[in-house]
Amino acid sequence: MDLHIATKWETAVLAGGPADGLHMQVAGRPSVLQVTYPCRVEAPEDGVRVEAVYLYRRHPGVRDEPLAYGYDCASP
Repeated sequence: MDLHIATKWETAVLAGGPADGLHMQVAGRPSVLQVTYPCRVEAPEDGVRVEAVYLYRRHPGVRDEPLAYGYDCASP
């Protein structure tokens, strides 16, 4: 089965947190989205990078586009 044919893309919007208002396309209605931002590293080792991680959870009551995801400040 060709995944490109079976995939339905939907518009989603993030609410709250550092990516507030960001719109994107998602497939499969994921329950959680992860947003990362690069951090500055002093004297980095070869290949080492550090990123801040923020989680957004889909609001289960939203059935139509745009899908709504809220910032989860309690997640790591």
